[in-house]
Order: sequence, then C-alpha cells, then structure tokens
Amino acid sequence: MTRFGYTLMTEQSGPRELVGYAVAAEQAGFDFEVCSDHYSPWLMSQGHSPYAWSVLGAVAQATARVELATLVTCPIIRYHPAVVAQKAATLQLLSEGRFILGLGSGENLNEHITGEGWPPVAQRQDMLVEAATIIRELQSGELVTWEGDYFRVDSARLWDAPEGGVPIAIAVSGEKSIVQFAPLADHLVAVEPDEELIKAWSREKRSTNTRTIGQVPICWDPEEQRAIERAHDQFRWFGGGFAVNADLPTPAGSRGRARSSDRRTWPRRSRVVLILMRLCRLCSRTGKQASLTLRLCKSATRDRRPSLIR
Repeated sequence: MTRFGYTLMTEQSGPRELVGYAVAAEQAGFDFEVCSDHYSPWLMSQGHSPYAWSVLGAVAQATARVELATLVTCPIIRYHPAVVAQKAATLQLLSEGRFILGLGSGENLNEHITGEGWPPVAQRQDMLVEAATIIRELQSGELVTWEGDYFRVDSARLWDAPEGGVPIAIAVSGEKSIVQFAPLADHLVAVEPDEELIKAWSREKRSTNTRTIGQVPICWDPEEQRAIERAHDQFRWFGGGFAVNADLPTPAGSRGRARSSDRRTWPRRSRVVLILMRLCRLCSRTGKQASLTLRLCKSATRDRRPSLIR
C-alpha cells in the first residue's frame, strides 16, 4: 500500500504557518506529515528555520489522524541521542502513537553550529549507529548507562516512555549503510530514488512490516514557466545530490553550488516523480509498504499557502 505525505518545510515557513499547513494537509486527505529538522535553511531566499520539535508538538495537538515524523533528525552532534530519545518519547505521547522518529547522519549546514567540527561520512555513520542504539535502549524506560566510542550516558531514564517505544526510520544511501542500520531501524528513508536501495533493504529486513519512505519536491502553478522559476528559486540546491548537500556549511554555500545548475534542466526533474512511483510499485510487488512524501514549493507570495494536492 502506498501512502502519500506532506512535508512541513521549516526552511520555508514560520512556526505558526507550518501548523496551519499541517491542519490543511490533514483536511486535504494526506496520510502522514514529515518535518525537516534544520538549524539553517538551504538557501537564504527560503528565509526560515524554526525549531522542528516545537512545531511538531503543536501539530500533534492541532491534528487528529495523520502520522507525524522527523525527516530527518541528526542525533550525533547538535543533539545528544539521550535528548533525542526524550523528545521522541514525549512527542509519541502527545500524538497518541502517531509519531515516527526519522534519523540520519546529518548535514554540515545544521551541525557545524556547535563548533564541534564535521566528521567524514564513515565516522558520522558509526556515530549514528551508536546514537540509534542508545535511543533504543532508553525507549525501554529502564535506567541506562553507556560508555561508547562517541557518546556517554550516565544513569538516564525516560520517565514518560510510551508503551511499545517509538518506531525509528533511518536514512540510508548505499549497501554499507543498509547493513549497518537495518538491525536498528523499523523503516527506511531513501535519500534518492534508487531502486537498488529498496531491493537491498528488502533483502536485509525480510519483513512485510517495514516501510520505505521517499520524498520528491513538487511545484505547482497555473503557468508552467512560473512554476519552473519558483522551483529554481526555492529548490535549486536539490540538484546537487545528497553527497554534495551534506557537506555544504552555510546557505551561502548552497547558493554557490546551486549556481552551477542550469535553469533549463529543471523540467527534466519531473522524471524523479516517475522513478519514485516505480519504487512504490516495486514495494507493492515485494509486499513492502511505501510512503511518498511531497515537498510543495511555497508560493512566491509569502502570505499565501502552498497549493495542496488532493
């Protein structure tokens, strides 16, 4: 079964707007809503970056049906995994069981702000394995002490731990990360529309209860050229690919990288939608559950809500 979700883009809107979009998306019939967890927007022209967890807490009270998720939270530098575990447990209780904790190895854009540096990708993935393990341990509600390669936890307990814990989805980018994270994750977040990722995840998990979550930006306007121009203004960073985007330190860096993308290539990005739909069909054939999350480009008029696909 394919579910369709809506992305609450913290990079594009303020907190009150995002809560309003969440309510409208539920009313429009979306199945779930995910929220980016950024400290900075990708581009200065996007102009926002409220605290995702406060937004999701408000959304949990303003909605009643849709599932909620972070897409994704990095628990290795800006946040300590013990703090992420507490936030996730609280949000699961506030939403009455509708929350999925999406985790990833992060982007320099958001993590460099603490002044702790930006480790290479192999180290970040090792850190994520340890962080996810700590989060799993704390979800038990038992007292946890941990002395690892990257993190320490001293006599911590989640006093308000939801029954059954919090489902975890982890962003993966290749065979190695699938092997690393499949034992720790309930669901997959695909960072790019790669069919081989889905097949490898299916082989590793061997479960029909796991879900595959993909995401694609969509820009709509009555006039095609205006839609293309808005997509280029708001999402030109997207063309660089995850490997490039993860290492860019500031919105200015994203802007500089994006300048190398030719505006005329944007109409061809529609192929991504078709690829993701094929992934959904693949999941259906293999008995997996697929979730497709839509990022809708914000209208050029700031006080106007983006159009919702019904």
